[in-house]
Amino acid sequence: MIKGKNFYREGLRFECQGEGKCCVTRGRYGYVYLSFSDRKRLAAHFRMSTTEFTAAYTHKIDGLYELRYTGKDCPFLQDNRCRVYEARPWQCRTWPFWPENMNCLVWEKEVASWCPGAGKGRLYTAEEIEDILAKKKDVS
Repeated sequence: MIKGKNFYREGLRFECQGEGKCCVTRGRYGYVYLSFSDRKRLAAHFRMSTTEFTAAYTHKIDGLYELRYTGKDCPFLQDNRCRVYEARPWQCRTWPFWPENMNCLVWEKEVASWCPGAGKGRLYTAEEIEDILAKKKDVS
């Protein structure tokens, strides 16, 4: 078993299959942080002002805007499909390339064995993955 960043040194294949599994709370997961760009893009999708969207769909915790929902699933998930797919937040756009997923054990347990898009589609190079991870730090 290859450990650390080296497990994706040859890249990883991923292509969203649209099953909505990543939109459903699983144990410790269940939050979506929204940057200003995310809120602006989603507001435009709903034909609302950014202020209206922010008031209706988010709450602020520790200085970060979080998508507000009380159920187990994302409020934008409908019939296992994302109804805001084109406007979805950066956090959602970058699944499964999240820092917490980027070690071999977690990838195998939390991504490859569970997400139908893992191992399919285009090959993301290690450089692309590192770029996504670096940008992620700027977005939250």
